[in-house]
Amino acid sequence: MDFTWNEEQRAFRDKLVAFLDKTLPEDWEEFSKHGPASPALTAYAAQFCREIAGEGMLFPHWPKEHGGEGLSPWHQQILAEVMWEVGEPRGGQYMNVNWIGPTLMAYGTEAQKAKYLPQIARGEMLWCQGFSEPNSGSDLASLRTRAELVDGQYRINGQKIWTSYAGLADTCFLLTRTSDDRKKGITILLVPMDTPGITVRQIPSLIGEGDIHEVFFDDVMVPLSARFGEEGQAWEIISYSLKNERLGIPRYQLARAALDRAVNTLKTRSRFQREAVRIEAARCAALTEAARIACYAIVQKRVDGLAVGPEASSARFAVVQAERAVCEFVAEFLPEALAGGSAFLQMHHQRGIVAGIASGAAEIQLNIIASDVLELPREPR
Repeated sequence: MDFTWNEEQRAFRDKLVAFLDKTLPEDWEEFSKHGPASPALTAYAAQFCREIAGEGMLFPHWPKEHGGEGLSPWHQQILAEVMWEVGEPRGGQYMNVNWIGPTLMAYGTEAQKAKYLPQIARGEMLWCQGFSEPNSGSDLASLRTRAELVDGQYRINGQKIWTSYAGLADTCFLLTRTSDDRKKGITILLVPMDTPGITVRQIPSLIGEGDIHEVFFDDVMVPLSARFGEEGQAWEIISYSLKNERLGIPRYQLARAALDRAVNTLKTRSRFQREAVRIEAARCAALTEAARIACYAIVQKRVDGLAVGPEASSARFAVVQAERAVCEFVAEFLPEALAGGSAFLQMHHQRGIVAGIASGAAEIQLNIIASDVLELPREPR
């Protein structure tokens, strides 16, 4: 497989880089330390997304009938890489581009598409995803938040946790239980976050200001039109969505940029001569490139119209390994960077901390790889 960009793709990448050079503020690296879900960065991201949407580059892979350019999945990958290389100035709106928009196109009613897609296309919406619960993390089939039909409306009760962007989001892509069947009993509701009965509490963390939250639903009432897909169809829809989400974040690109920054700093300080440092840097570089190639193989399957299966988990775990290795490299050989010495490396470290947790825990990905990729037998109980 040829992974070099063609002339059109290089021109698109150059256009994106030029846009960032022109648009990002001079103090962007320091500013980005606030975290992607902070009020400051969320406000900036709203402005940034409107500007990049005006240039026709916010969602180049979307169909033209939905405001996109009808370009290939490779353009989506280039867009994501360029954004992540500088620390993702789109903030939480990357979700709109990667999976919420495409999922709405695939499964939404005409009314839902007409309501949400134009707002997303203008860079005006921020979503949160109500998936994880206190006793139901990556095992979504064990969730307990329940939605019951009462007089033609859904009454929601339950709790979500680790919900990114919940404090500032407009709408929640919410997983609820509508029957006791483990998988077929899960239903998706699109819930406005200003609906009475919703309480959001921020969870203090190391990964950035305002990034994760608890969300409580106490007798929250939403109309039948808030249901996304049919009752019990959530497992099918989420399987479609997560394949876009888990590979739509090219963390390997930011990891490689952080590694290069760290190595250059070590060289200027005459601390790169040690064999142990050079060997570990080479290992990190190899892991970032292995993660890139694994993700590119998935993108090519999309280009070829082939179904993406559990091999997406293999690529996802490769990205986790790369992120962890670079974080450890910086912490071991350039620790002062994480104590105020480098805003960029601090920002990467914050993003890297969650690489093995967000979008599906690394351990869950390993289980999928073992069962569905390697087809290993389960240990008898």
